[in-house]
Amino acid sequence: MKSEISKALSDFLFEYETPRQVLVRNRRVGVVCRLIQLGVLAYIIGWVFIYEKGYQSTDTAVSSIFTKMKGVGYTSVNGHERVWDVSDYVFPPQGDSSFVVMTNYILTEGQQMGRCPELEGKQCSSDTDCEEGRFKRQMTGICVNSTKTCEVLAWCPVEDDHSIPHPPLLMSAENYTLFIKNSVTFPIFGVTRTNLVEGVDAAYISKCLYHPQDAPLCPIFKLGDIVKLSGFNFETIAQMGGAIGIVVDWTCNFDADVKHCKPQYNFHGLYGNPAETDQARASVGYNFRYAKYYLENNVQKRTLMKVFGIRIEIIVQSLARKFDIIPTFTAIGSGVGIFGVATVVCDLVLLYLLPKREYYKNMKFKYTDTSVQHDSELLGLDGSVYYTFEANARQVQGTDQSNDPDSEAGSIETELSNK
Repeated sequence: MKSEISKALSDFLFEYETPRQVLVRNRRVGVVCRLIQLGVLAYIIGWVFIYEKGYQSTDTAVSSIFTKMKGVGYTSVNGHERVWDVSDYVFPPQGDSSFVVMTNYILTEGQQMGRCPELEGKQCSSDTDCEEGRFKRQMTGICVNSTKTCEVLAWCPVEDDHSIPHPPLLMSAENYTLFIKNSVTFPIFGVTRTNLVEGVDAAYISKCLYHPQDAPLCPIFKLGDIVKLSGFNFETIAQMGGAIGIVVDWTCNFDADVKHCKPQYNFHGLYGNPAETDQARASVGYNFRYAKYYLENNVQKRTLMKVFGIRIEIIVQSLARKFDIIPTFTAIGSGVGIFGVATVVCDLVLLYLLPKREYYKNMKFKYTDTSVQHDSELLGLDGSVYYTFEANARQVQGTDQSNDPDSEAGSIETELSNK
């Protein structure tokens, strides 16, 4: 018992098993195999390593955005002149990555809480037509004879926003400028960058204006250029409002010098060009209401402004790469594993598609008959003798194959002859 255990342990430690291989001389199968291997090799080198850069690890950035608008607007409505500065036309004023620049508006001044007739167009003939809840406003149940509209409890006079000014009142917004300051940190690689890269200093900023070819790193953008680069028409989007996305793209390769990590700016029109799309769609443009409250003779009043503007969304997109031995070995290992596809395909062709598939099956697999093996053991015959007898029998059955140097009979090992 002890010797059997020692033998088993010795076999386990000091013996090596390798799978049997069969060399098949077939041009068609060989060409298929090499083509598949060539395709796998092209995939590993071209796609995994060159395009996807599978030899590098990746990281995304933690980002912060600071913005500042500059410019002065001028309007003259019904003889009333007004100058608009940044604090008047930017909402909110904190310099966030998302803000609105006002380009058009409807002003309703001197509103105070009270009772007044509803807008024209919502006619009534008696008080019964002014039941509470029929319209969106809070009605008093009285039909005003002079206007034939229902009386409401609201901020009076009621806002009339049926007619949107055209052309936009603040067409001068096209010349406003936007300054973007962006800082990104790649925590895995320990790298921090800003869009004020090498060469973008105070002297450069004081005179530069962004241009895709001439000044691609300038962080100052003209609002009209932003709208144009996003594919919109300024007058159209300024009248009813809309939204534009500015993407700051940090795609960096830290295998090169860090100074080559620079931002790229892209502009995308999100919505707000109704004249160039579907006129019938609902809720075109972008607008909101803003009120300024004040006291007059101890009566609270307000100036209501319906603001139409361009909503700017600044989005930071980042992806940094750097060589790492672990993803490199992972990519190589997965590529080596994919090479096994060629073996699987060629085996399928050999065993199921070729005319001599039965012949290749006999060459690839060895079969044992349990009953015959058991009988040979009872007769005291060595198993190799049995396989020799079987090979001789196959030679007798197919003498035409025995003359073929690639035939099954010519490949069967005979341990008896060696003995």
